[in-house]
Amino acid sequence: MEEAIKKANVLIEALPYIKAFHNKVTVIKYGGSILGEERVRKAVLEDIVFLSYMGIRPVLVHGGGPNISERIRKLGKKTEFVDGMRVTDAQTLKIVEEELIRLNEQIVNQIKELGGNARGFISSNCIIKARKKKAKQDLGLVGEIVGVDIDILEKELRRGFIPIICPMGKDEKDCLYNINADEVAAFVASSLKAEKFVLLTNVRGIMRNIDDPTSLLGSITNKEAQRLIDENIIQQGMIPKVQACFQAINGGVKKAHIVDARITHALLLEIFTDQGIGTEIVKQD
Repeated sequence: MEEAIKKANVLIEALPYIKAFHNKVTVIKYGGSILGEERVRKAVLEDIVFLSYMGIRPVLVHGGGPNISERIRKLGKKTEFVDGMRVTDAQTLKIVEEELIRLNEQIVNQIKELGGNARGFISSNCIIKARKKKAKQDLGLVGEIVGVDIDILEKELRRGFIPIICPMGKDEKDCLYNINADEVAAFVASSLKAEKFVLLTNVRGIMRNIDDPTSLLGSITNKEAQRLIDENIIQQGMIPKVQACFQAINGGVKKAHIVDARITHALLLEIFTDQGIGTEIVKQD
């Protein structure tokens, strides 16, 4: 009986959030570093299907970096990165495309197995408009997102489908580019004026001290987060994640979240509980 009451209390706690976010868009970026873990992937996709059934409209943007790197390694080809971006020649782009299509199809099929409806967006039905990315060193076929076909996304969301987007885009000459998934997700969230932008990763969130598990910052403003970057408290791989959150909330998204996907049902705990489990970033006027 006590266990049943606890479950009922959880549902009651979630009710105001279900009501507040009903019919609102949540854009989720699922990092390639945790896509390969079957237990984690299943729990994440269960959460996304649950959100859809609760009347929340999820959009998923996925990466695929580790899978791509492993394919390239097996071919005996070197991988070069400049400021976190993979230098992409024609052969590398083909590998990127193949791996992202494979991951996209895997996610779509697993969502269907879980009872959800999903539509994959890959290179053949690309909705991302891109141009070649300018950098201090030529990155090859690396692009930056300049537009997204919002009409198609909104149509799929109205039909009850979960859009699954891979981070590739085409320019006006139909040239295909490899694009950073965090940038794509933030741009899509801004374009849809999403209620939430959630970065699923393999860290708990923003920590004041990486060695102190009690130093997790549950909520922080964009200005406070920028100060932590300036003070070198936020470092390395966390910086582009936080900057993607800045891009989203500066583009009109209400809140951005960084959440550890390895925690079972992390998405639901972050969205539907008072405490949350990661770091939320809000815009300070």
